[in-house]
Amino acid sequence: MKTKLDLAREIINEVDKEMIELFIKRMSAAKMVAEYKAENNLPILDIKREEALKEKNLNALNNKELEGYYLTFLEGMLTASKDYQKDLIK
Repeated sequence: MKTKLDLAREIINEVDKEMIELFIKRMSAAKMVAEYKAENNLPILDIKREEALKEKNLNALNNKELEGYYLTFLEGMLTASKDYQKDLIK
């Protein structure tokens, strides 16, 4: 019989697999953004866009208890995206 811990870890493994697929999809879009920015001589950092994303996604989250944790997650994702764009534009 599986324990609560075993079940939780199975869920985590399943979600992680889905998140990897979504991460690849998101970074593919970030590559398209980098190409556009390079072609149009635009800066990588777009503070207005980041703030709008945070606001929109926090509203969609609709969970006060998890807001801080989600912001940490989102900011990490945004940092990875910007770093990838910088590497692509070099």
